[in-house]
Formats: sequence, structure tokens, C-alpha cells
Amino acid sequence: MWMHVLAIRLVRPKFRAAVAALIFDEEGRILLFRHTYRKFEWGLPAGGLEHREQPVEAIVREFFEETDMHIQVEKLLTVVSAREDHNLSAIYLCKIVSGEFKESHEISEMKYFDVHELPAMMLTAEKELIQWAVKEIK
Repeated sequence: MWMHVLAIRLVRPKFRAAVAALIFDEEGRILLFRHTYRKFEWGLPAGGLEHREQPVEAIVREFFEETDMHIQVEKLLTVVSAREDHNLSAIYLCKIVSGEFKESHEISEMKYFDVHELPAMMLTAEKELIQWAVKEIK
């Protein structure tokens, strides 16, 4: 994992703006993506902002590019600065509105997980964010 983090830090700008989607199903489970390029593969749907792109547009675009599915942003939950990575991330509560999952070069699978039985994830902050959101949304 340290090699992965080192490589990211060498090629990325010192600080990035990012977005992430929290999507829960009717049973309260959280949607995670299996990323093809991570050691700990599972993580939140997320991505970086393009130049002059609004955060809401970015998360909708990223989700579509990675899954071929459309989401609707319901509300901004929080903006966080991640410990493990130099990101300022806007976190949105979203819902899937249309489309059928298609694997991409970045995402091989998407699956809902019980919020108390999350898989191994690269960023500890993602698990903490999910636990915070579960309390905040209720």
C-alpha cells in the first residue's frame, strides 16, 4: 500500500478537490465500488473535479463514467479534508435514478454493504465518514 500512496503523491498535485457520493439502499446499506487499481479494492464512488467544473456536476459525471448509470444529488452532507490524502472532498447524498451497471476500466463491481460489516478499504476516513453519515441522516 505504501508504494501506491507514494506513487499517488508523486504524480498528483499537492492538494486536490474531489467529490464522493453516499448512496444507501432501502435497507440502509451503503453502495461501494470495487476499484481495479487499489490494493484494498472497495471504496466510495468518488473522483476529482475537472477545471472549472462544479462539484455537483463532477460527482454526476464521475458516477456515469465509471458505471454508465445516472445519479441525482439530493444534498451536500459535508466537506472534509482527508488525513491519508491531500484532498478537500465534497460529500453528497445521492440516489441512482437510471441505467444498468457496466464495468469500466476503473470499476469492476458495485455492491451494497451493511454499514457495520464494511470490507477492507484503502482509506480509514471513508469508513469513518460512512459511520458519521448513518447517524447524521437519521
